[in-house]
Amino acid sequence: MESDIKQLKSEEYPELLKEINDPPKKLYIKGELPPDNMKYLCVVGSRKYSPYGKDVCKTLIEGLRGYPIVIVSGLALGIDSIAHESALENGLTTIAVPGSGLSESVLHPKAHKELARRIVKSGGTMLSEFEENFKATHYSFPQRNRVMAGMSHATLIIEAEEKSGTLITSKFATEYNRDVLTVPASIFSGNSFGPHMLLRLGATPIRKSEDILEALGFNIKEKQQKLDLKDLSEKERKVIDILKTPMERDELIANLGFPIQDANVTLSAMEIKGIIKESYGEMRINN
Repeated sequence: MESDIKQLKSEEYPELLKEINDPPKKLYIKGELPPDNMKYLCVVGSRKYSPYGKDVCKTLIEGLRGYPIVIVSGLALGIDSIAHESALENGLTTIAVPGSGLSESVLHPKAHKELARRIVKSGGTMLSEFEENFKATHYSFPQRNRVMAGMSHATLIIEAEEKSGTLITSKFATEYNRDVLTVPASIFSGNSFGPHMLLRLGATPIRKSEDILEALGFNIKEKQQKLDLKDLSEKERKVIDILKTPMERDELIANLGFPIQDANVTLSAMEIKGIIKESYGEMRINN
């Protein structure tokens, strides 16, 4: 066995995973599990994501910065990898549960070997119930989906087509009596089928990061009162520096010098967190 892959004892499993009716008989790990007092949020979505789906994922996770939240996902192409990357960018712990064993020789997908290394190096975790050299199969993905849903307090669905493995994860979350959250999208997009179906079935609609925080039981107002510069990313600090003088959004974006998409994602996240606001046509710090 690779020296950095260990087998967890059943009593060492994440707390919520112990409660499901079909917990893994074995569970292998690279890295260390987060403390028990963290909230686990499973974030999954379409491999064939849209620009909207990518922006939503990045913005919502950026709005969770500074909270004791663990982002759980499946290391897959698409929204899964965006969720892991966004967690790393915003200082959040992340756990990857691939549909393969944890050995780099079989890790699926191969394109995300470096992402897996960065997750562990950042203090995150790789988990799998499969033997270290197990190669991914068509049945191993639904099997790992139950692990992701089982360990998480809530599951957030960002884009899912009609026949999507993402919806299997939401089904497990429902069976385990966990919250299912989803993001409404365009009625003209095939990726909206899953979220809109889940909304009809009673899933919680997510429009901003506060909706997620409320679902996870956080006192948002209390956290916002304590927010200070050390909680901000480098990009957010630059926004604060420039906004010492209020200005129109377009002027602010031009002064930031970021790519337009990055600037819009950063500003949206800061508005969601209540750091800045738009008032009388100008962006300003929300004092």
